[in-house]
Amino acid sequence: MKRGKNDSRSTFQALALVSQLGLTMVTAIGLPTAFGIWLDRKFGTAWFTVLLFIMGTVAGGQSVYRMIRKIYGPEEKEQGSSGEEHGDHKKD
Repeated sequence: MKRGKNDSRSTFQALALVSQLGLTMVTAIGLPTAFGIWLDRKFGTAWFTVLLFIMGTVAGGQSVYRMIRKIYGPEEKEQGSSGEEHGDHKKD
């Protein structure tokens, strides 16, 4: 069975998306955490790392959510765009 050109293209697009989402999360969590470790060592504290880890996780999650919404959002809007499901009927 031969695979079409579109099959391989969608496979590569899916791999690219997964890679991008993974790198986004690693970067969003890793950089603030590393900075928090540096701050904790410099000031002798132990809470910068935890705080910046949590902030990085939230920021990374929001970024991933926005990327996924950007990619898959328009399909959902097209399905419900007629307005009939919400009682938006025009009266003549």
